[in-house]
Amino acid sequence: MSTFAQRIFFLVCGLVAFGPVSAQQLGIFDGQQDIGTVARPGAGTYAAATQQYTVAGGGTNVWADHDDFHFVYKKLTGDFILYARAELVGRGAEPHRKMGWMVRQSLASNSPQVCVAVHGDGLTSLQYRRTAGAATAETRAAITHADVVQLERVGQTFTMRVAQFGQPFVTAEVANLDLGAEVYMGLFVCAHQAAATEQATFRDVRLAVPAPADLVPYRQYLGSHLEVLEPATGRREIIYSAPVSLQAPNWRPDGKSLIYNSDGLMYNFDLATRQPAVLPTGEVKNNNNDHVLSFDGKQLGLSSGVEALGGSIGYTVAATGGQPRQLTPRGPSYLHGWSPDAKQLLFTGGRNQNFDIYRVPAAGGPEVRLTTSPGLDDGPEYTPDGQYIYFNSNRTGTMQIWRMRADGSQQQPITSGDYQDWFPHVSPDGKWLVFVSFLKEEVVSSDHPFYKHVYLRLLPIRSTGQPRVIAYLYGGQGTMNTPSWSPDSKRLAFISNSAEVR
Repeated sequence: MSTFAQRIFFLVCGLVAFGPVSAQQLGIFDGQQDIGTVARPGAGTYAAATQQYTVAGGGTNVWADHDDFHFVYKKLTGDFILYARAELVGRGAEPHRKMGWMVRQSLASNSPQVCVAVHGDGLTSLQYRRTAGAATAETRAAITHADVVQLERVGQTFTMRVAQFGQPFVTAEVANLDLGAEVYMGLFVCAHQAAATEQATFRDVRLAVPAPADLVPYRQYLGSHLEVLEPATGRREIIYSAPVSLQAPNWRPDGKSLIYNSDGLMYNFDLATRQPAVLPTGEVKNNNNDHVLSFDGKQLGLSSGVEALGGSIGYTVAATGGQPRQLTPRGPSYLHGWSPDAKQLLFTGGRNQNFDIYRVPAAGGPEVRLTTSPGLDDGPEYTPDGQYIYFNSNRTGTMQIWRMRADGSQQQPITSGDYQDWFPHVSPDGKWLVFVSFLKEEVVSSDHPFYKHVYLRLLPIRSTGQPRVIAYLYGGQGTMNTPSWSPDSKRLAFISNSAEVR
């Protein structure tokens, strides 16, 4: 697809979802209205500059045999994942005012529905009505005062995932809830008092359609959102969307552009114009998501599949593009890190039926094996001072983040194994470590697949505490395989994914 066609697709599909545009569109939503009996009308607004929604609603309750509230909605079929960071505004007049995500069979007040409701007093619950006019049931979350709210549909099962930002999700689900093939999904606010209007803000709103069960990995792909994240606040912004697979953004040291791969080619993404352009790499056109810029930004390491040589082969090329020079003689070899002086590169090599970390001179020369433990060692990256290498290893049974000296000595784990942790990236100021965490119940330690629930987690380099979640997303392989910090260490670039909205 051409850049022009991708731009048209992006404009038509909206900021965070793929689907048709309605004349009533409010951001990603098609319409809004009061549901039930509401004495004081509600309203929803969308600020495109901040990608934030503000919803005001009246109504006496979302409970019992009917609901009265304001609803900002979109009609959908199929499975989906709804995500937002949400907050009620002000102290409010009623402790049981509530807001969150809702999915309804219809816009009738007594419609079957399910919602994630966060109350003014902090109570957080999964509420649902199985049939029209039936009593509402509730499953309360193990936490209160959730400000990260997610509602997911898979068939007739709806899962609530909620958290206080920075913490992992706690979950609850309701099964065999038949709301029909096509539903109304959206954001809601209920004042819980007839004479009142309450307000909530929703930011980082995301609608993701997950991969179908019959998707063939590495042959079929979902669409992509190129996002920028502020680790200090967790604020996210989608800066580009495409219906194809975009993977592994690298931030150039001048701060003006990113590099990513798509369909075997390398692209330079201009942050001012928000437009991509192909970065020429000669005959090397089977590039994967293990590519890395040198610290000075002058050279680019590529990993490109060459079946005749055993798989992925390492190359180097000028960062402006050109004809690459082969670095590793055989595959599989996946480049991940340059030394700060640009004289050495680190790669993951499959040799003798084992994957280990290797070092190789940038000018060419013999490989030096740095890890020898059975299992998979991957994702090596130097610290900015060149003293240490961070990598991930499943030698203990779970994939964890490890650290070693630049010569391969003093290997020790950094994370505890609560998740399958991949691809550690050290901030340019040397203070922070960010990595991708897969859920153990979804992913085995030896794999880092596309299209799963993942966290981006952050850990101070000199800390022995627990990592903090800074992003909750649908992604995985290609999300953040390579160094993606901005040069000022204040932002990160990554990829999230969604199929086309139906």
